[in-house]
Amino acid sequence: MRFDVITLFPELFEPFLTLGVTRRAFASGEMDVRLWNLRDFAEGAYRRVDDRPFGGGPGMVLMPEPLSRCVAHIRADRAEQAEQAEQAEQAEKAEQAQQAQQAGPWRRQAPLWLFSPLGRLIDHALVSSLANPQRTASPEAASLSDQDPGALLLCGRYEGVDQRFIDSQVDGQLSLGDFVLSGGEIAALALLDAIARLRPGVLNDPESHHQDSFNPALDGLLDSPHYTRPEVWTNPAGEAMAVPPALMSGHHAQIEAWRRAQSLRLSAELRPDLIAKARSAGRLTPQEAQQWAKSVEPGLAKSKDLL
Repeated sequence: MRFDVITLFPELFEPFLTLGVTRRAFASGEMDVRLWNLRDFAEGAYRRVDDRPFGGGPGMVLMPEPLSRCVAHIRADRAEQAEQAEQAEQAEKAEQAQQAQQAGPWRRQAPLWLFSPLGRLIDHALVSSLANPQRTASPEAASLSDQDPGALLLCGRYEGVDQRFIDSQVDGQLSLGDFVLSGGEIAALALLDAIARLRPGVLNDPESHHQDSFNPALDGLLDSPHYTRPEVWTNPAGEAMAVPPALMSGHHAQIEAWRRAQSLRLSAELRPDLIAKARSAGRLTPQEAQQWAKSVEPGLAKSKDLL
């Protein structure tokens, strides 16, 4: 799975690709991340990639010409890689090469995503569909990744990108949330990290991410609280705080029941929208739906108060 990142600051990505548990995805080639400096595709002595906006106003806008040249170069590089892969397969086995030509991951053009405040919010469904394109998480996400082509990721800067380039070459826009960053690099890092940890062989326990918040295994709810040693901890105020008895019982059914109850409680208090989604999708038992339906509205008010 290949991701091509278009950025003015490729050095921001280098530590990320070599540190932490997700480095396994990049070191093993499970995820092939290639960094492209937009200035390498600019013309002139100053390698200019931006200019003032027509109509006036603050800030600068990324020009379409360097972006278009960069994307064309990446797509040519991908096509060359696809051809080399097909030739290697043909040399190994003609039948496999024919199948790869008909349904191989490089046959479909990889989408170009722009990180922008205007974009779709990045959520678990999107991340899961990109990490496991053969097992898309939802019909909506299925259109985002059919054959494992990865994607081109454009990190915007300044006031934004010339709209003509967006209209003609960008397949979609993605956002981390309702706030503005100085560039798309942080959003790209977040997306790559989220995808990497879902790829095979990256996490020590391949089942561990199934217990993450928002995972379908948890019915899309928040994860329950976690505790470790010591069994009783005295906080700075001098209060003795013990691990919940259920977690110390050694009774698996009791532990799972406690975790489920805590997941529901936290979701109702902090993210009542998740309770509503789970209930509408039929993921809650009748008892759970009845118990927590009354908590959704008060929980929503409480979550707003936290802001």
